Amino acid sequence: MKQISEARTFDELLDIKYGKFGTEKRDEFEVKAKAFIVGEMIKEARKDAHLTQEQLATKTGTKKSYISRLENGKIDIQISTLFKIFEEGLGKRLGFTML
Repeated sequence: MKQISEARTFDELLDIKYGKFGTEKRDEFEVKAKAFIVGEMIKEARKDAHLTQEQLATKTGTKKSYISRLENGKIDIQISTLFKIFEEGLGKRLGFTML
């Protein structure tokens, strides 16, 4: 079995640490990584809009604690809520690209 120090690419590192795509451990990592990325996107857009978590929560009909958990990648978000946060709360258009 390869050691982490032997990884030459980031993908190899992930394969060593979490397993190949499609394995339960890797799938769990990918879900958490994506939640983190979405949280960071929300946090960055909120800061660019000069809003506090409380202000964003008020604009979107949610709670500050919910915004905080989203920004920290602690919870999953429904697509409808994601659109509401970006479009109503932050005044941004949100689009998706299928790869």
